[in-house]
Formats: sequence, C-alpha cells, structure tokens
Amino acid sequence: MAVKRNASGSRMLAVFEAVAGRQPVGVSALARDLAADKSAVQRDLMTLADAGWIRPAPAAPGQWELAPHVLSLARAPHSTEALRQRARPVLEHLRRDTGETVYLTVPDGDRFIVIDALESFHMLRMVPPVGIVVPIAGSATGRAVLPWLNEAEAARLAGSAPDGEWGETRRRGYAVNDGDMVPGAVALASAIIDREGRIAGSLVLTGPAERIAPERHAELGQRLRAAAMQLSGG
Repeated sequence: MAVKRNASGSRMLAVFEAVAGRQPVGVSALARDLAADKSAVQRDLMTLADAGWIRPAPAAPGQWELAPHVLSLARAPHSTEALRQRARPVLEHLRRDTGETVYLTVPDGDRFIVIDALESFHMLRMVPPVGIVVPIAGSATGRAVLPWLNEAEAARLAGSAPDGEWGETRRRGYAVNDGDMVPGAVALASAIIDREGRIAGSLVLTGPAERIAPERHAELGQRLRAAAMQLSGG
C-alpha cells in the first residue's frame, strides 16, 4: 500500500528551498512564486525561523534569508564525497595542463550540482561557485550525459527525442557548449560513468571563447574525456 505524503511538510520544504534560491525574499513573493496561501507560507516561515533554519534579513525589513545553522547540513553524501576526493587530483592536473577553470558536477534529481571547482589562473576566467545548479537543458553537462541515458529518460529530460548529435557525443566522449548558456563563454564536458553504467557526474572545463577557440575543442575535449575515464567505474 502506498504511503500517504505529508502535504504541509512538502510545502515547508518548498518554502525553505525558495528562500535559499531567492534570499532575501518576503512572504508575498514566496506565496506568489509557490502558488500557495500567504498565511500558510507565513506559518512555514515562522516554523523555520523558530527552528533556526532562516532569519530576518538584517538589511531588508520584512524579508528572510538562510541562517548560519544551514551550514550544519553542508556535508556531501558518502558516495559523492568519495568521488570529490578522487576527482581533486584529476581536476588539479587538468587545470595545470589547460590553464582553464575545471569543475566537477554530480546528479541531483533532474539537474546537476557543482561540488568542486578549481579556478583558472588567468585574469579573465569563468568560475561557477560550488553549490550552483547546472540545468540539463542546454548545458555542456546535459549534452555530455544525455547520450548515456536510456532513450525515454533522455527524451524526458531534454524535452525532445534523441538526435544525431547524441550519438556523435557518445562516440567522441565529450560535449561542447559554445556561448549557448553565457555569451562569450565556452564549456566542454565529459560524463563520469559508475561501474553499474549509471551517470555519476561530469567533468567540465570552461573559459572565454577567445582562449577556447573551435580549433582547440578536439584537443581539450580528448583531455577531458581521458580524465573522466580515470574516474569512471568507481
């Protein structure tokens, strides 16, 4: 028999995530964004505040922000932390060899999260903060991992049926986003596959288009693919 879900608990979690994503933010904006009753959202906010998870924003009266207590949750799952530790020397090697920013993402539902990043030493660089959400649609990570999923799941996440580019991406082992997400920025990504054949994460290299020109994509992509293969199967 299916276990009944707690609707109020689900809404409170949604409020908590919305505060995290939009802080500082007020009750009216939260209720509007969540299509929820304002008084119910207000009760959720007060419950979260009483528990120490959120607090009034000091510089924005009537608005809320996360409290420092949230840092007590900032501990990755064991499997994710193990991958991050294994990937760190690989990231360091990639940054040293290419001179560009490199980072590691792991799946989180229908999206990916950056869990480690090493900045380029160049003055002009792209730096995704740890914890930022990477969407599937359009990103280099999404383009790298979709070809490794079963066709139905890939089509659901992409919003369209697989095309010929997916097969080419899987064959060469890396994907490219050339200015599609951020104008002037290029990102290359390669999927990390665990021993059960599931997506464990992706390695990404990013930088300005003037340094990561099209004639360098194959060279950098192959380096990225070799690095991802070192982490695959773990």
